[in-house]
Amino acid sequence: MVRIALLVAAALVLAHESWAAEPVVMTGVNLAGGEFYKPAPGVRPQYGQKFAYPTKAEIDYFSGIGMNIFRYCFLWETLQAEAKKPLDREQVDILKASVKLATSRKLVVVLDPHNYARYYGKVVGGPEVSAADFADFWRQLSMEFADDRYVWFDLVNEPHDMPTRQWFDAANAAIAAIRAAGSKNLILVPGNSWTGAHSWTSGPRDSSNAEVALTVKDPLDYWIIDVHQYLDSDNSGTKSMVVSPTIGSERLKSFVVWARQHQMRALLGEFAVPAIPAGEQAIKDMLQSMERDRDVWLGWTWWAAGSWWGEYMFTIEPKNGTERMQTAWLKPHLHGATIPKFALAVKSGTGGGNVEACAAQAIEAAPPPVGMVFDKWTGDIAWLKSPSSARTTVTMPFKNIQVEATCRKAP
Repeated sequence: MVRIALLVAAALVLAHESWAAEPVVMTGVNLAGGEFYKPAPGVRPQYGQKFAYPTKAEIDYFSGIGMNIFRYCFLWETLQAEAKKPLDREQVDILKASVKLATSRKLVVVLDPHNYARYYGKVVGGPEVSAADFADFWRQLSMEFADDRYVWFDLVNEPHDMPTRQWFDAANAAIAAIRAAGSKNLILVPGNSWTGAHSWTSGPRDSSNAEVALTVKDPLDYWIIDVHQYLDSDNSGTKSMVVSPTIGSERLKSFVVWARQHQMRALLGEFAVPAIPAGEQAIKDMLQSMERDRDVWLGWTWWAAGSWWGEYMFTIEPKNGTERMQTAWLKPHLHGATIPKFALAVKSGTGGGNVEACAAQAIEAAPPPVGMVFDKWTGDIAWLKSPSSARTTVTMPFKNIQVEATCRKAP
């Protein structure tokens, strides 16, 4: 057994050493602005004055340079002014109109309640804002976007300063509510402690993200981890400096090892460097490491863009039509404004192959042996229109799946 393990380890090393320089499949940017105000009970903000969502011009620009995923920042309180009450119809429609600017072009939108696991400043899962309140919000919001598989659900931005199990209990409540509502969208689950990749495996064993994330339950097993990583001295993304040219890959390393061990996939939901010479090398090193570790990384979204930033040190919003310096650093690592394909394996049938995510693919069971009739499809049947039909369609998720046609004795 030891010899087999050594051979497997050697094969993995060889595979990583022979990697080809190719972008990960989802590459894009956070589009901020929807979170640019401090909510207060009884005070309703006005769109365009206190906050704003991405515009067609922004989607045109960033997809035009090769981005295919956009993390939309907004606030829970904007859409639901009171816990467990109906969502604000007007506000939901404003957000949906902006989302459609991207998803109508087969570009992914990640919905990001930028609340830090708070609601009006109160911690989710505590005595004032229950996990049930959080789950109700996601139940209602997921129903609004259930028919658009190009929309992903990032449960919340950067939980922090709360018990790790309290956060993951709330996350599980939200996931259960989303699936019970019938939504099959991809779910992103952040960790506690600002969901830092560098600290994912740190802390007491029974309260580290690495330990408690293993308790996440999704009936569809269709979720990934959202981690963030900055390259300044305290990992905060608040300082105009970079520790070293290789600090990005170094800070991701322990998370990647853990994720690979547990067959997890992830999105690097936030990262950035200022426009300084050290930043270019650090970003190149970081993104190349992710490309080598593409079995873990589904993609990344830079922090940030958005028309209200002004001269923020990380913005890649073009200035008077001029490209920002960091944009040039990202371009060699952009996938392109297309949706990737994933493997569909069809056993005892036809229609398999590499299929674009969100596309409908026809499959058909092979003719059954003499004395047998088609029974049903088994495997990843959540994505099938009709698991009981010999001819059906698969709506491809953002992952590889397998289905198998089974037979039973003829009556």
